[in-house]
Amino acid sequence: MLTLNWNEKMKFTAHTESNHEVVMDSSPNVGGEDAAARPMEVLLAALGGCTAMDVISILEKMKTPPKDFKIEIDYVKAKEHPKIYTSIHLKYIFIGNVPKENAEKAVNLSQTKYCSASAMLRKSAEITYELVFES
Repeated sequence: MLTLNWNEKMKFTAHTESNHEVVMDSSPNVGGEDAAARPMEVLLAALGGCTAMDVISILEKMKTPPKDFKIEIDYVKAKEHPKIYTSIHLKYIFIGNVPKENAEKAVNLSQTKYCSASAMLRKSAEITYELVFES
């Protein structure tokens, strides 16, 4: 079970089942203190973390892990409430000598089979992605 505690103003701390904490806040114009990430930012971070862990795990099993790796996430939100994500674009950036076919397979498996966050968000948002290779 996850529990959420109100700290003060618009600041909340989620206590996860794995015994970790995630702090969230809002901007001052809606009563927060800008002391932590917004809930919708945490949702995107969860998406990034979910697919990144899949990709690294798969590449390590293929014995072709990158030297470094990151994901940049661009998005579009609905203009009216609820301001859900309507499109999300993931840019997977591989640094080092990762075979292109291995990276493509890892990302495809994450997006089509393993990443629960992608599967859930895909119900309301178009998710696209690209792979970038840097040496």
